[in-house]
Amino acid sequence: MRRLLRHPVRLVPFGFLAVILLGTGSLMLPWATSEQHYTPFVTALFTATSSVSVTGMAVNDTPNYWNGFGLAMITVLTQLGGLGILTIAALVILVVSRQLGLRNRLLVQAETAEFGIGDVRRLLTRIAATVFITEAVMTAVITGRLWLAYDYPPWRALWSAVFHSIQAFNNGGFTLYSEGLLAFSQDPWVALPLGLGAIIGGLGFPALFEAVREWRRPSRWAVATKLTIWGSLALIAFGFGYLLLAEWTNPATIGTYTMPGKVLAAFTQIALSRTGGFDVINVDQLAEASNPLLIILMFIGGGSASTAGGIKVSTFFLLAFVIWAELRGEPEVTVGRRQVARASQRQALTVALLSVALVVVGTVVLVLTTVGVPYYQALFEVTSAFSTTGLSVGLAPRLPRPGQYILTALMFIGRVGPLTLGSAIALNARRRLYRYPEEQPIVG
Repeated sequence: MRRLLRHPVRLVPFGFLAVILLGTGSLMLPWATSEQHYTPFVTALFTATSSVSVTGMAVNDTPNYWNGFGLAMITVLTQLGGLGILTIAALVILVVSRQLGLRNRLLVQAETAEFGIGDVRRLLTRIAATVFITEAVMTAVITGRLWLAYDYPPWRALWSAVFHSIQAFNNGGFTLYSEGLLAFSQDPWVALPLGLGAIIGGLGFPALFEAVREWRRPSRWAVATKLTIWGSLALIAFGFGYLLLAEWTNPATIGTYTMPGKVLAAFTQIALSRTGGFDVINVDQLAEASNPLLIILMFIGGGSASTAGGIKVSTFFLLAFVIWAELRGEPEVTVGRRQVARASQRQALTVALLSVALVVVGTVVLVLTTVGVPYYQALFEVTSAFSTTGLSVGLAPRLPRPGQYILTALMFIGRVGPLTLGSAIALNARRRLYRYPEEQPIVG
């Protein structure tokens, strides 16, 4: 216990596991379901893990299987999972910065570019205020739209708006509609707030706060902020254009929409596919060329210290700069006139390769344990679970128990793994007082 308290980051998996188990017990109770019966353990565990990890993947018809209590539990677990991972990630930054000595503390502070070492209270206050204000604005807009345009009773409009706003901002994917959000795919007053909320929640607060504060001088942003903001915009723009072209004539998705409807649906789906997990169009009816795009976007995920999963945007683009520097024969990796530390390069490579290994192994095990599952469907579901995105091609509900346990484990690892791994690497940094003779093995 003393060792755990010395490095609080090691408590992160246990904290999430405790909340998941409490949620599982609550969802197993008969008054959590519409039929008033006990929920099987694997179903309750899957749903609780999906909620706390802000994934949103489901193995049943969420609005019809769960009653008001069950849906409220899912909402609370999602909010705890999203806000918890943000505050924990921020605290980890401060904990790590205290462990690395004065020089590295200053480097960490410069990289986060927002908070001093002792500003824990201000940090958490700003995060909580941003979360609740954003969710409140989303709720107000969507409530008014559902009430005035769709003739929802006020209480039902408010409940639907609150539920989906919390899910979107925290990058969860649970919905109160069996068909997903297809009915609102061409409604900008519903689709845009959800899409923009998912983008904001998926940026990460160190990058978001600095970008807002220094919006007139982006050249002064820290490297992490530049990689996250510009990288996210590039991924959204590329994904939007690609999906729009690939699905333009697909009658099962957006082929029958008007031009403005196609543009809105494609943009919202891309905004939600990277991190959020809502179905604005029929994901299981996408053109074959669209599936690799969504798999890649899900695997990359969102920003560091955000509600999103994946390997993170900054990790992906840092590796891209490493490759570019190597191709050009540059001795150092630079981003925006800043040299990137070799330790950061090694950490990015480690996180990316371990994540690839987990997705590949998870896909192979899922195929081996489930008869008749196409490989691309298994890869899609495994990537969605590991990246805590929540999109599904309909495979999760059809999986046997071993397959559902595999996805449950991947959701848990995907939520706490990258954070604890990166912090463990930083906390275990050490200096060797000697060097071995150098050799250059043949590469390639």
